[in-house]
Amino acid sequence: MSFAEDWQTWKTEREKSLADPYGWLALVSLDWLETTPRAYDGLPGEWWQDDDAAYWRHDGETQRFELVQSGAGTRVEAGDVEIEIARRGGYLIRVHDPKAEVLGNFRGVPAYEPREKWVLEGEYEPFDAPVPTTVGAVVEGLSHVYEAPGRVRFSYNGAEHTLTAFNGHNGGLSILFTDETSGVTTYAANRQIAATPRDGKVVLDFNRATNLPCAFTDFATCPLPPAGNHLPFSVEAGEKTPYERA
Repeated sequence: MSFAEDWQTWKTEREKSLADPYGWLALVSLDWLETTPRAYDGLPGEWWQDDDAAYWRHDGETQRFELVQSGAGTRVEAGDVEIEIARRGGYLIRVHDPKAEVLGNFRGVPAYEPREKWVLEGEYEPFDAPVPTTVGAVVEGLSHVYEAPGRVRFSYNGAEHTLTAFNGHNGGLSILFTDETSGVTTYAANRQIAATPRDGKVVLDFNRATNLPCAFTDFATCPLPPAGNHLPFSVEAGEKTPYERA
């Protein structure tokens, strides 16, 4: 398989994942819970929160959801939709509806043509201990706290650059960044690349730089990149601003 074919296979799988009927493109609402139980339009039962957990009272039963700050959410089914509960400062609920307009209109993600020049090798420098790192969010007034296990150092056009990394999937790294294309041809707030350190080395394939959910929907609370994770050159690789935001 050629370099371009391998990338196209990856892109096809990426777009298939985005088209999940209960994925990010299926979001149709976001509501922040209050301390007093109340109902929300179209949803069964009553919802509320306290300092520790979120609660759902429905059909005479009350469920309690105690979640990790800025971590994964959990879901409950309500007819044809799924209600996601997540903790982002306070607790919120989001509805995933397979009939969502954004999902129905999805036609893939525009991207730069793949080029091998954007596959760069760097060095992974783990910190002595993970560093709690506070970053902003696309939602005004909201912040996220993640643990940064280390940073990646690499060179481009003769200049050295460093990017702070967060923990990713399966022992890998998740690197949020902006560059000189941000807000021009790529989504302004952020993009992300995944990388896996091996023997102190790491491969940064910017051809596989992806948009976070906030690039597609207003109902996401995505983090912004850590301070210093702006690249002072144009990364003309990876996903561009989605059609939905153009």
